[in-house]
Amino acid sequence: MPGAKVAVVRTSPETVLEDYHRVMNLAGYQDAIAKDADTALKINISWHHFFPGSSTTPWQLEGVIRAMKRDGYDPDLIHGCHNRTVVIDAYLGERENKQINVIEAHGLRNLHLYEPPNEWIHVRDAVGELADRFLCLNEVYPKGFSIPKRFIGENIVHLPTVKTHVFTTMTGAMKNAFGGLLNEHRHWTHPVIHETLVDLLMIQQNIHRGVFAVMDGTFAGDGPGPRCMVPHVKNVLLASSDQVAIDAVAAKLMGLNPLDDVKFIRLAHERGLGCGNVDEIEIVGDEEVAAQNWHFDGPFKKMTFAARMQHLIYWGWLKRFLEWSLKTWLAPWAYIASVVYHDTFWYPLKARSQMRQALGSKWGRLFQNWESAQPSETGYPDIGPDTPSLVKGTFKLLGMSLKILGTCIREAPEVAARRRRVR
Repeated sequence: MPGAKVAVVRTSPETVLEDYHRVMNLAGYQDAIAKDADTALKINISWHHFFPGSSTTPWQLEGVIRAMKRDGYDPDLIHGCHNRTVVIDAYLGERENKQINVIEAHGLRNLHLYEPPNEWIHVRDAVGELADRFLCLNEVYPKGFSIPKRFIGENIVHLPTVKTHVFTTMTGAMKNAFGGLLNEHRHWTHPVIHETLVDLLMIQQNIHRGVFAVMDGTFAGDGPGPRCMVPHVKNVLLASSDQVAIDAVAAKLMGLNPLDDVKFIRLAHERGLGCGNVDEIEIVGDEEVAAQNWHFDGPFKKMTFAARMQHLIYWGWLKRFLEWSLKTWLAPWAYIASVVYHDTFWYPLKARSQMRQALGSKWGRLFQNWESAQPSETGYPDIGPDTPSLVKGTFKLLGMSLKILGTCIREAPEVAARRRRVR
């Protein structure tokens, strides 16, 4: 797409707030995000536990809100925005990742899209004949699906992080729309996840007043993301109104070839939804940072047991034996398996060692001391002392995992549907 622009800026805790203002304005966010429309800050929670690089950071949210207020955006027209995922507890996640601290400190609304009074409407009532151009969603959902009614005419600012992903190779701005636009049965799209992200970008470009992304690369995640990763400190911020272009630049930083290695970028580029060719993207800001290659291993070299099983179910030899069950009342078995593996096994036993180096960094200290850190106009000159590990004790984590498991089963669409039929 001609004119694609991505801003890339080097940052530090001492300057991060000023750097967010700079990267957003270099990318021209005020031209993309109308000041007279409601703006949803689409917060990313890839895990309800804190894990570096996995979810929207508190300084990312703080920096974006401060930048918008400084540039004349009405705080009454800005709100935090969350979606539901059956294996992720968004209420726990916004607390553990300290996102709710930022929203409440600024007095903003905080909306969970799946909670009343938010309404969901049929996609064809929202986008009309555009639905006829979908690559896959009409086949995945023959009866259609619903999207949030409030999104129509609203701005959206995506707040992803730079990380790899076991389903989509990397995840960023385009993947951040996945939870917000698809309410229930999102896992039905996993076999065609790349095509799904392209369809969702078409919807966004149709319904939103403006679309923008601000990506945090202070921590970046390599390996079988978006959860069980190896976090690295990279001190980079990215921003763009072109969702394809910002994902392409992030992919290139991680050492990927965007058009060859990331199918959803290639598909979106071919359909003119954005620019996935980094040679055609205008880089503004700190160009030497954008020229880096982090040589990440990627998500497939050292997959977890859970990731390998998911690949076998969706694309491998287990597909014909198990995938059918995910579209029936039996589907909760998969949610339970995910919670048991990630929350009961991996996080209590593995996370502490994986996080150690990242938590010892300045960003790790800032997160640990977030509640007491006093910002200046530019950033956080005093990030506080190095404190004990953020990872809770094993028994406390096991107790949390049981509560998460209960919520997962209770909120599963299949269980909720059976409850409605009983009533």
